[in-house]
Amino acid sequence: MSHTSAPRADSPADPPRDTRDRAPQFVLPLVVRIERGAPPARTDALETAARAVLVLLGDERTRDDGEWAEAVRSWEDARIRKVVRRARGAEWRRAASLPGITVTGAAAEVRVFPPIPLDGWPKDLAKLQVSGTELDDPEPPAAAGPAQPVLWLNPELEMSAGKAMAQAGHGAQLAWWALGEADRRAWRDAGFALTVRTAARADWPRLTGSGLPLVRDAGFTEIAPGSCTVVADHPALRPAG
Repeated sequence: MSHTSAPRADSPADPPRDTRDRAPQFVLPLVVRIERGAPPARTDALETAARAVLVLLGDERTRDDGEWAEAVRSWEDARIRKVVRRARGAEWRRAASLPGITVTGAAAEVRVFPPIPLDGWPKDLAKLQVSGTELDDPEPPAAAGPAQPVLWLNPELEMSAGKAMAQAGHGAQLAWWALGEADRRAWRDAGFALTVRTAARADWPRLTGSGLPLVRDAGFTEIAPGSCTVVADHPALRPAG
């Protein structure tokens, strides 16, 4: 999983860069709660995962000498991989007992953990399944409002909910990196409000050419390397005029 952006920031989807590839590889784990009889709606899960990434990035423990700061720096120095796993029942309770942050949406619950080495998953997370995150929207989501950040998904790609959650998280992270401190603070104060929507096919070329942060996938899973997956459309980043 990866990204490029208009305000340029490197990611796993960029062409290989020796320095980033030689650095120790870290991953950001996200666990979505999917109970057998009450799975969350797909869009709710995507939006909650994106907000979870932002909540972690905005947490004081990731800054300066905070307890998670070194892990976050190591992760950002390599490729910003994210892996989404699912849990329910006792699995969810065990995951929730590990250091991290649980973020809730309308019904979705996603727990985000500080980055870990790619081969260093805690036992209670390593046993969780990556597959099985197939979620649906019972009704089509409402149109995105113009005043709120929107993470636009590529209408031409088919992604599992878990893959799309990770890509939405990439898009949110690119927007965060591109914003100034005042806009970051305002977004944090608003609870990192955002929407995730699939772009209209007719709008996708305009969005990808707009100069807004753009996620390109590294091609580790599901889709071809270099595929554009998300455009991060934050009002503070939109071109003037």
